[in-house]
This record gives sequence, C-alpha cells and structure tokens, in this order.
Amino acid sequence: MSVALAACTSAPTSGLPAQSTPPISGGPAQSTSPTSPVQDAGSSASAYRDGTYQARGWYGGLPSHHDVTLTIADGSVTDVEITTPAQDETSLGYQQRFADALPNAVVGRPVDELAIDRLAGSSGCSEGFMNALAQIRNGARL
Repeated sequence: MSVALAACTSAPTSGLPAQSTPPISGGPAQSTSPTSPVQDAGSSASAYRDGTYQARGWYGGLPSHHDVTLTIADGSVTDVEITTPAQDETSLGYQQRFADALPNAVVGRPVDELAIDRLAGSSGCSEGFMNALAQIRNGARL
C-alpha cells in the first residue's frame, strides 16, 4: 500500500488533496552544491553563477525524492539530469517518463521562468523537481 503513495502520480491516492510542498523534515539533509561553477564576468543580465548544481528534491506523502543535476549558463538551463530511484515498477515508470520529458521542458529556458506543474502525466515528480530547483536557485544566485 505504501508503494502507491511513493509513485509520481497525477492524482492523490488517499482521497486527500495532493501535498503542495514536499515534506522536508524526516528526510536527509538537503544541500545544493556547485560541482564546477564558472563566474560569468561578462554577463550582468544573469542573476545566477554559471555552473553545474546538484540537489535532492523531496515529494509525496512518503519521502520520495529525485536527485537533480542542473547546468546553468547565462541564466538559462543548458543541461539537466534526474535520477529515477524508485524500486516499484509503477513508480519507476512515472519517474522514467518524467525524466525523459524533462530536458525538452527546461533546457534552453531561463532558470527564473521554470515552473513545472505536470509533465508526462505526473504531478508528484514535478513537485520533487521544483523542490530541487528551489535549492539550486538559492545556491546559484549571485
């Protein structure tokens, strides 16, 4: 029964409204760390340091997560990778479809314009990505 709650679902499984923010307490410490930031001295338009950033985004009623790696250049996303750590076949299917669709939704777009609500039939996975993105935005701000 708990496996269904861990899936990235498009509708709540418990009859209760979907959680609007992922739980932070009870999960491991979250961190955003640039893996190789490069300061862009020539661009004053970007509010973010160029670099590759990693964060863990939590979502759902149970502590489900994605590990997100996002590369920023001149304030826009140039690359994104996301893990699909689910063990359950249904959950893994949602996560993999989300991970496959994510690059087309975010690469080439300004970091401040990213607002993924539902993607590839999944809203839970979107919450996890947006949680990680908030950490990355905070860590990459100039």
